[in-house]
Amino acid sequence: MEIKKLDLIDCHNRIKPFIHNTPVLTSSYINEITGAEVYFKCENFQKMGAFKMRGAANAILRLSDEQKSKGVVTHSSGNHAQAISLAAKKIGIKAYIVMPSNAPKIKKEAVRGYGGELIECESNLKAREAAAEDVVHFKSATFIHPSNNLDVIIGQGTASKELIEQYGSFDHILVPIGGGGLIAGSALAAKYFGDNCSVIGTEPFEVDDAFRSLISGKIETNITTNTIADGLRTQLGDKNFPIILNEVKKIIRITEDEIIDSMKLIWQRLKIICEPSCSLPLAGIIKNKDEFKGKKIGVVITGGNIDLDNLPF
Repeated sequence: MEIKKLDLIDCHNRIKPFIHNTPVLTSSYINEITGAEVYFKCENFQKMGAFKMRGAANAILRLSDEQKSKGVVTHSSGNHAQAISLAAKKIGIKAYIVMPSNAPKIKKEAVRGYGGELIECESNLKAREAAAEDVVHFKSATFIHPSNNLDVIIGQGTASKELIEQYGSFDHILVPIGGGGLIAGSALAAKYFGDNCSVIGTEPFEVDDAFRSLISGKIETNITTNTIADGLRTQLGDKNFPIILNEVKKIIRITEDEIIDSMKLIWQRLKIICEPSCSLPLAGIIKNKDEFKGKKIGVVITGGNIDLDNLPF
């Protein structure tokens, strides 16, 4: 299925009752040190605290009544889990959530608070998928992938759509890349609503599968998941990768120290709470100042669900 401009418009209209049109912040200090004009789309102020609410709401609203009656299941390191739990609760259906045991405590508690049934597993993709498949088999629930689902991808793209509609086109929009749903959706939004706007991914060196996949032209995997950016400890899928391959030309890799430094900068200068995963785009701008100097840049601050008892600084 080719995703068209009308698909994003229809999706946005469908999910508007379930989401916030989140604020956009700027910082004269950040503009000064980067030499760029940077606009931060604050999805940490989204319902349940992350952009994932957009894709989750769209995917659930697209289900048939029969599918809704059986409930939904997903696996997630946190924010998609909360999003599915909350969206399911608002629509009045059951949500089963498979989550790695080392996921942040705040994210586990939020899933339970939103009414999701939590199922813990080991912190690897194979364990997540096996546990979710068990729920599909025994409960007949519909599986909603965190990022490799076209309805989810379209939903995630509405964040950049709002940013462009509110502030005009950008030279670049930078987003973190984990499972690939946000960058695929953002690339489509930039294509259909921007004016020669490129979307650039940012990814930890420790889990740089997307960077390697863009080079090789096939989906690569990670040997380890050793990054503080817990939301990015996953890999691309066969639904989003073709979009990324066609629409995304560059992915910038970020070190763990750079993640922490830019996270501190966001906390200090924008006066907001963001997760480690959110800070990669700013780190990418700072380490490539010459490339971005004088450019108008959009950044999606992806979420604010952080474990305050386990800060990286």
